[in-house]
Amino acid sequence: MTVTGLLLTNLALLLLCALVLWAYSLGRRDVTIIDSYWPLGMVLAALASDFLTGGGTPHRWALTALTALWGLRLGIHLFRRWRHHGADRRYRALLDGAMAKRGWGFAKASLLLVFLLQPPLQFIVCLPVQLGQLDPQPAALGLVGWAGVALALLGILFESIADGQLARFRRQAAPDAVLDTGLWRYTRHPNYFGDACVWWGLYLIAAETPYGVWSLPGPLLLTWTLMRWSGVPMLERGLKARRPAYEDYVRRTSGFVPWPPLGES
Repeated sequence: MTVTGLLLTNLALLLLCALVLWAYSLGRRDVTIIDSYWPLGMVLAALASDFLTGGGTPHRWALTALTALWGLRLGIHLFRRWRHHGADRRYRALLDGAMAKRGWGFAKASLLLVFLLQPPLQFIVCLPVQLGQLDPQPAALGLVGWAGVALALLGILFESIADGQLARFRRQAAPDAVLDTGLWRYTRHPNYFGDACVWWGLYLIAAETPYGVWSLPGPLLLTWTLMRWSGVPMLERGLKARRPAYEDYVRRTSGFVPWPPLGES
């Protein structure tokens, strides 16, 4: 399997799955299922890469297993959240705005603004688990690779704990309350921080292979997306509007990397 063949196959697979989900969403007029497809699509790309490259080497096993562990947990978590809470208000606002201002129908707005955006983003972010499996001379994991395994596992654990704490908080707290305990005491977005750790860890594993070292755009794009585009900025705009105490929480709490709250040593 050539580099070009592997990448084009995975991109086509991600696009096909997105189109199937788009068709499914038309009957429900709800695109929130795309959230659970985000990690599950990258699991699919990792499994396809493992199959197409023959599998059976330490780097391939590590990349595939860690991606599956991360993606299956997160995908199931997001799917359950969607089924319990319903449509995400951020998607509703995005699509309603496009339909009102541009005169688009739901099908066109959801396809262009949501579903067709996912495959290229997934494709770039998961470059480490694609290129890292194209290893013509398989070798054991080195120090950098094992550091990547440790970082990825730490990220999965961190994200899992944060998601669990947030789920319990939503069941018990008042609608305008702010979660500032547990991991959320040290960073406003521990789930996003855990996500970033996973993909930087996967990059370190891939970086021990000849092609994987060139997959740096993957974790860079993910980190930028979480911190500057669709992650922190979009989420916090809504939280500041709905929860008066959130502004104070922002002033004393790190935005991404865990750190003691302002005023504490």
